[in-house]
Amino acid sequence: MTMARETILVVDDDQTLLELLAGHLEANGYHPLTAPDGHSGLHQAVTSKPDLVVLDVMMPGMDGWEVCRRLRSQGNVPIIMLTAKGEEIDKLRGFRLGVDDYVTKPFSFAELTARVGAVLARARAAPAVASRLTSGDLTIDFQQRRVTVAGHGVDLTPTEYHLLETLARHAHRTVPTEQLLAEVWGPAYAGEIEHVKHFVWALRKKLEADHGNPVHILTERSFGYRFE
Repeated sequence: MTMARETILVVDDDQTLLELLAGHLEANGYHPLTAPDGHSGLHQAVTSKPDLVVLDVMMPGMDGWEVCRRLRSQGNVPIIMLTAKGEEIDKLRGFRLGVDDYVTKPFSFAELTARVGAVLARARAAPAVASRLTSGDLTIDFQQRRVTVAGHGVDLTPTEYHLLETLARHAHRTVPTEQLLAEVWGPAYAGEIEHVKHFVWALRKKLEADHGNPVHILTERSFGYRFE
């Protein structure tokens, strides 16, 4: 039986890039869809329900930030942002909006395809053996991949959920930052400790009553993080 190909929607106003990237994704076993601007990208996302969206930041009309915000208001489809900017403030903005990964132009198609595969793998990761974990008002249902705080559901991106699940699976033990990178992001992200910092910050914003004084996800300075 032939497995269904995962659908990747690429939104970018560079038509040449769209065509080349679509061809590369097709050659690597994905089903690519393309959109030349933010409005048509949103329409494609709603009608086609892609497995992942690759989204350029700098587009005329509706830019990538606004598209990302609207996608996140509708669901948790994995998003990889493309940008020509490499400043830390832009990455922080992306992570705050719930971006799963961030690739700076210029990039190789092989690099982007590897990131696509890594994000999709996190999104479809198998649930943990235990069915449920509760810590204070925080509950993680591993079978349903559902997180609640004080009985209210919390929307997490696939990467945020995978990081939380990994920390929870090692509850009460400090997990080194490099181990988190390896388990959650994969070997292609070795050394990118800022990824972990940004996503821990995002989790605390969503899960902690006071994210500046966390009680669930604690930092062991210069070493890693611990779930309590």
